[in-house]
Amino acid sequence: MASWHPGPVLAPGAPDPWAEYSRIFGANLQRARLRIGLTQERVAHAAGLSTFTYQKLEKGESNPGTAANPRMQTLVSLSLVLGVSVADLLPTPTEDLLPGAG
Repeated sequence: MASWHPGPVLAPGAPDPWAEYSRIFGANLQRARLRIGLTQERVAHAAGLSTFTYQKLEKGESNPGTAANPRMQTLVSLSLVLGVSVADLLPTPTEDLLPGAG
């Protein structure tokens, strides 16, 4: 039986593909928010998030140095508040995100 691995095995100094994916997700969030002229606080409140949590998502982080990994409910709520599809918020996935890739 194959063992589960949480993400790509990275060579020392190699960029983390999940960190880049999360950074682009955050940029997509910010772009959608600015397009409709809302503050971070307004989006966070409307989506049921704390302002701090929303700000971290726009940075692409959960905690410093940890890529964002929002729940499905959060993604759907944000897409509804921002008037975009979930697909518009998520970057195009690449195979380097697969466990064991890299």
